[in-house]
Amino acid sequence: MEQKAFKSGFVSIVGKPNVGKSSLMNKLVGENVSIITSKAQTTRHRIMGILNGEDYQIVYSDTPGILEPRYSLHEAMMSYVKVSLEDADVILLVVELHDKYDDLFERFQKTETPIVLLINKVDLAKGSQVEDKVAYWKQSIPNIREIIPVSAKTGLNVNRILDVVKAYLPVHPPFFPQDEYTNRTERFFASEILREKIFVNYEEEVPYSCEVAINSFKDEPDIIRISAEIYVERDTQKGIVIGKGGTSLKKVGTEARKDMEAFFGKKIFLETHVKVAGNWRKEKNRLRQFGYFE
Repeated sequence: MEQKAFKSGFVSIVGKPNVGKSSLMNKLVGENVSIITSKAQTTRHRIMGILNGEDYQIVYSDTPGILEPRYSLHEAMMSYVKVSLEDADVILLVVELHDKYDDLFERFQKTETPIVLLINKVDLAKGSQVEDKVAYWKQSIPNIREIIPVSAKTGLNVNRILDVVKAYLPVHPPFFPQDEYTNRTERFFASEILREKIFVNYEEEVPYSCEVAINSFKDEPDIIRISAEIYVERDTQKGIVIGKGGTSLKKVGTEARKDMEAFFGKKIFLETHVKVAGNWRKEKNRLRQFGYFE
């Protein structure tokens, strides 16, 4: 029996903020590599999730939501989208049921990279909405190769994505060792878990004004000791993050520690401090310190 040729390639998951890209990424990879909240613009970096099979390796990239940059942090986020699209062997363009075509989709009109459009959140559809949206997007971006209605929430049609992606992958040896599932470090995931808890526990502008830096990550035989700093832009935000008598910060730390213990499979000691770094979202030097503009 003839052995199948090994296929390997980069698959970029792109779309506007809050359409469910991170949820889809985690479902596709089978690991929680991207943080998920109900707030837009949660993803700030390009995060790779690697799916290995007998005759394939798919390197998925979760990317920040496509938007018009308002300051340097947005520019950094959009640079990750740009690089991800340049690398891509396949583009998974994610829209939700109520999305409409606008100027931000222009970049997909002339690309020669195969585009598979995923219409997410179809579990909320009524009547002929799904059929209508399929027709609408075929007309709006004619070079789309395939359209799959999906639900990251219920898992509807997520399994179909794998077969479609594999069909478009080039014949190529694997890019990463086959026991790896991401390109990111343990430090990065510790910071993302803590940042997710900030998004979940605080309202309005506060989560968007926060950044997390891991100062130390000591992996000992029975415990991982992590020291983290949460940066905010103003003193008033520092007070909100800490909360009366430190209660808010304690709650965030406790929730993050529990998730880290589940993620790393080990006991965690987590120490957190809050510092002010005025206008960090607008200062490129500060953003570089935080790992942007890599």
